[in-house]
Order: sequence, then structure tokens, then C-alpha cells
Amino acid sequence: MAGKAAVPEVIWARPERTGRGPRPAYTRADIAAAAVRIADEGGLDAVSMRHVATALGCGTMSLYNYVPRKEDLYELMVDAVSGEHEEWEPSGDWRADMRRVAGDTRALMHRHPWLPRLMSPVYGFSPHALRYLEHCLACLDPLETTYGVKMQLVGMINGVVTMYVVNELATAERARSLPWSEEQENAVRIGYLGSQVASGAYPRMAAAFMEDPGPIDLEAVFGFAVERVLDAFAPRG
Repeated sequence: MAGKAAVPEVIWARPERTGRGPRPAYTRADIAAAAVRIADEGGLDAVSMRHVATALGCGTMSLYNYVPRKEDLYELMVDAVSGEHEEWEPSGDWRADMRRVAGDTRALMHRHPWLPRLMSPVYGFSPHALRYLEHCLACLDPLETTYGVKMQLVGMINGVVTMYVVNELATAERARSLPWSEEQENAVRIGYLGSQVASGAYPRMAAAFMEDPGPIDLEAVFGFAVERVLDAFAPRG
């Protein structure tokens, strides 16, 4: 059956197209670009072999000659958008460079809101993903530690960024679904929270709000989270 393999395979080790016949009509880049467009417009659930084949103007079964499984299609998509990571000359300040990496990755995930759902080590070793990882390690050249520790740092930065963006996207999606404005929603919830804190039942919460009444600076929170990861890997003086 199409799409079933007897042994595990890595799509990057396969030829661009299997089977006999004329020169392939599409490249993996063509297929990935079509799938990314579908996901950007309709979300990851809109991506199917049939929809991608329709976008390319070919039959669904013929697409399996290029991409044997849907999981392989996902890997092509992750690799395609990973190519959007800008590779710049490291500054020599590893903390500043990793802040920039974190910001660039966050922006990438907002351009492709489906990407956090596919952030998995399984898809982490495609050509563009490997170049991204090599770039991150180059940024960390000034940090005197092992490559194993540097890999942990990159993984933790990516994890923090992914979870932060997931929360941002979920918050934005919920706001779009409200029958009233987000400002009205927040005003009602803040009013209720204030009444509960003022009741005296939550003295520590009351002290916390007295100390910092808000509003929360979400950009500052993102920067703070990244800094805490970097702090954990900074050399101890």
C-alpha cells in the first residue's frame, strides 16, 4: 500500500521521486511550498495529501511517489519554513545572539501559526534545520562549555519560545471568538479578581498586587523568560 514502508526511512535519504516514468513534474520544494500555503491559510488540519495534490494539479496517488507518508509531508513543511531563519554573522556576544535567535524564532512561528504543533526532535534534522542548529552553535562559540551543554541551551530556548508562542496564539484565537471586545472581557475579569483579592481571603495575592498592580508587559515577560534560560548557562564567576 502506498505510504507504507517495511523499514524506517528518512525522507532526506530517499531520491526525490520513486518509480519509473518521465522526469518528475514537481520537486520537494514545490510540494512543501504548496503544503505551507495551505497550512498558513487554513491551519495544519487543512493539510492533506489530497489538498496538496489538488493545489499542485496532480492526482493524490501520484503524490505518494514523491512523499510516501503524511509525516514526511510535515517534515518537508518544517524544513521549508526553517529555511526562513536568517543566518547572520555572530556578534561575539553569545547572550545577545541567542536573544536574537529567540526573537527570530518567535516571529517565524507567528508567520506560520501551525509550526508549534510540529516542533519535535523528529523533524529537527532536515537540511535547513541542521543549518539553523549549526548557526546557533556558532553563536555559542564564545561560551566555554561542551557542545552537549550548548545543545541543551538551544533546546531550552526553543522550548521556551514554542510554549510562549502557543500561549500567544491561543489567547489571540480566544479573543477572536468572543462575542464582545477583549477590552470588555478583561475589564470584567479584572473587576472580579479585584473583589476577590480585596475580600481578605488571599493576603499573599493582595500583597503581590500592591507590589505590582500591572498591567503585564508581555514583551518584557518574553524577554525575562529568555534571560532566565541564559542565566542558567552563564559561567559562574
